[in-house]
Amino acid sequence: MFKFENEIFFYGLILIPIMILMAIIFFIFRRKKLSRFSEIHLISKLTPHTAKRKKILKLTLFLLAFVSLIFALCNLQTGSKLTEVKREGADIIVCIDVSNSMLAQDLSPNRLTRAKYALEKMINSLEGDRLGLVIFAGEAYVQLPITTDYSAAKLFLESISTSMVPVQGTNLAAAIEKAAESFSNDLEKNKAIILITDGENHESEAIEAAENCAKKGIMINTIGIGSDKGVPIPLIENGVVKGYRKDKQGQTIVTKLNSDLLKIIAGKSNGVFVQASQADLGLNVVLNKIGELDKAQLESKMYTDYEDQFQWFIALTLILLFIEFMISDRLNEWFRQLKIFQNAN
Repeated sequence: MFKFENEIFFYGLILIPIMILMAIIFFIFRRKKLSRFSEIHLISKLTPHTAKRKKILKLTLFLLAFVSLIFALCNLQTGSKLTEVKREGADIIVCIDVSNSMLAQDLSPNRLTRAKYALEKMINSLEGDRLGLVIFAGEAYVQLPITTDYSAAKLFLESISTSMVPVQGTNLAAAIEKAAESFSNDLEKNKAIILITDGENHESEAIEAAENCAKKGIMINTIGIGSDKGVPIPLIENGVVKGYRKDKQGQTIVTKLNSDLLKIIAGKSNGVFVQASQADLGLNVVLNKIGELDKAQLESKMYTDYEDQFQWFIALTLILLFIEFMISDRLNEWFRQLKIFQNAN
């Protein structure tokens, strides 16, 4: 297991193409300056000691040293000790709707992206709880098994998109059932589902799935994301809206929030329903509700000791810079004299 302590320094890699461009400009400027004193085709004859390949090699070594320095600043850390940690908390599985309707822009920039922003903040606030992710549209899949590794949870969350589930639709029953299957089979009353969706679904199956969860002691909290009035689903190419989705009859498809169904699902398992807004997705209300659950002692394996590895990159940086320094722009005088000596013989 590894992680970077200071990932922000990776932005420094943006300077590499700038450095390359500056080197090219300098080379062109130098050629023009030399051309004032001689024809271009005579320059190499007039300056036989200039090693162009060495200039390229020196630049390459400098850039590699710069990259190595960036990695040193980011401080790669490797997990050196895998231990079993005991803590108290709840088991939470977040079910995220990734159907095409989640691209609707009644929340900015769209429903799905807004949900991901809010979930990342929620993950940062968790302490001791275990978290899992389920994505669903017409089918449901486990994106992340339940874990206390919040860093991994944020990585998996970031990768979620509407293209991850091939079958379109909004199968709430499948999402609820998949989440319920992902919990352990113990009798602890510390399990909760957070269902984030616009709620467009066949009602009877979803309600039945919620009732089954209630029998197992699993709380379902629902967050309705979207507008009750209905909005079209945009077709986006390269970040630009090119039109809106249409049905087989050529009519624009309108997606709207089914808050009534989500209220019923939450009510069946003593959960809470919250309608998301641009300012607040409602996760604080949901977490407060989950806080009412009995806390169970959780055991999970995680890396507790991380060792810094930046020193290896510092060493590599110094070695590369030393080699770059030792390479002269001019051919070594010793080799030139040796060549003269050989010719004399």
